[in-house]
Amino acid sequence: MFLQKLVSKDKIKLIHFVLVISGLNFILFHLPFFTFVFNNLDYKSFTGISIITSLVILMLVLNAFVFYLIYSASTIAGKFLTVLFFLVNSVAVYFVNSYNVIIDESMVGNVLNTNYAESSSFFSFKLILYIVFFGILPSVFVIKAQIVKDTLKKFLTKASLTLLFIAVFIFANASNWLWIDKYSKQLGGLAMPWSYTVNLCRFYIHKAQENKEEILLPNATITNNEKSVVVLVIGESARSENFSLYGYKKNTNPYLSTTENLHTFKATSCATYTTAGVKCILEHTESGDLYEILPNYLYRNNVDVIWRTTNWGEPPVHIKNYQTKEMLDKDCKGDGCNYDEVLITNLKQQILASTKSKILIVLHTSTSHGPTYSKKYPANFETFKPVCNSVELGNCSQTELVNAYDNTIVYTDYILHRIIEDLQQLKDYKSAMIFVSDHGESLGEKNLYMHGLPMSIAPNEQFDIPFIVWTSKDSKQLKPINTASQHHVFHSVLNLLDIKSPVYNEQLSIFK
Repeated sequence: MFLQKLVSKDKIKLIHFVLVISGLNFILFHLPFFTFVFNNLDYKSFTGISIITSLVILMLVLNAFVFYLIYSASTIAGKFLTVLFFLVNSVAVYFVNSYNVIIDESMVGNVLNTNYAESSSFFSFKLILYIVFFGILPSVFVIKAQIVKDTLKKFLTKASLTLLFIAVFIFANASNWLWIDKYSKQLGGLAMPWSYTVNLCRFYIHKAQENKEEILLPNATITNNEKSVVVLVIGESARSENFSLYGYKKNTNPYLSTTENLHTFKATSCATYTTAGVKCILEHTESGDLYEILPNYLYRNNVDVIWRTTNWGEPPVHIKNYQTKEMLDKDCKGDGCNYDEVLITNLKQQILASTKSKILIVLHTSTSHGPTYSKKYPANFETFKPVCNSVELGNCSQTELVNAYDNTIVYTDYILHRIIEDLQQLKDYKSAMIFVSDHGESLGEKNLYMHGLPMSIAPNEQFDIPFIVWTSKDSKQLKPINTASQHHVFHSVLNLLDIKSPVYNEQLSIFK
């Protein structure tokens, strides 16, 4: 009724308008923000009441002030940005409420690196309701409002007084700074619309600072002509906790658990999202710079490199044989072609057709990526039932959600088994299969879902990953170590293929 009265008026003063906009933004989009606040302080104590009151006042005033500046500069630009904010806010809050994510820089990077196939899997009727009621309806008020802007003198007076109030208020609440600083990442990632606008700017600033061209590594040397092949399988969202090879009570590894010459290492990922996790697997050392990654390095040094993918988010791959699902579909037969089995289509034949003695094959899978876990494997791999079939994971029981996810691990087990079977038939080759995931996954523990939280606050489920290695009988022996990292991949592959390089680090090889 209040909005209707405002809209029905012929004119509305700018100061009243921005206060309404700030109030709407506060009411519609900040329940997750204050839920976090209430869960992380004693809201009944004087300090707790002080912090909550301060955050409410500061959020309302700051947002109104920013909107006031924007609208004073241009009403058209102000309305466009406000409508855009409401629409994006509605989507952002849906994901925060549904998956308990935080919209930080890494999550922004995740969103920007998501393709249509992945983003469409999140579509739901509930999302449409969020957009309609939290995005479109408030936007009607914004579009219809006829705003009366202040004179320059009034603008300068109000802006100055508001700035003074904000400055005094902040310093008057200096005792609360430590608590706010402690939870700054979470608070910043839940404040709309500044969570995604600020972190979008940060993402592109850091992106611009990256090297436009990768830094080449020193040349490497192939030391012998023995035939060797490594199949590196990059898993997606696979967490070690749900592999029976790592002690999980359900038998999610029926094939690998009976496979000879199979070894497992405890491992953690460098990050909780795909782009950073894959970069870490492929680089020789942890760095913010874009050094030449493993497939590019080996290809440049006369190794036959093949990349097959049903996924995305890897650093630039500069090789001849880069094969997507669509390319592999042409020669694939059977129901498995709709899933990650397509990656092993004619794999053995391609190895045998190579004219080079050293071969690296990278398979970038997508098997365990949510939220539609139950659609990531063929029907005959639905070992555990019932399963969650909803994209709104919070609507599923814990049992249904975990069952669906566990079935993706069963399917991963089968694909790795098939790869090993192919390699076992290559009697003339020393061969190895290395499986390592880009990151882990939350399945409702602590009310968290999927992945992407900052490493500083992410739970173990999002970074404890499987690192599984199979070697042929005549291949190199593994070191007696229990723990490996994603950076072990680069140096272990060099070792296994007998490639000498100035950047090789013996400490980061799992092979003797």
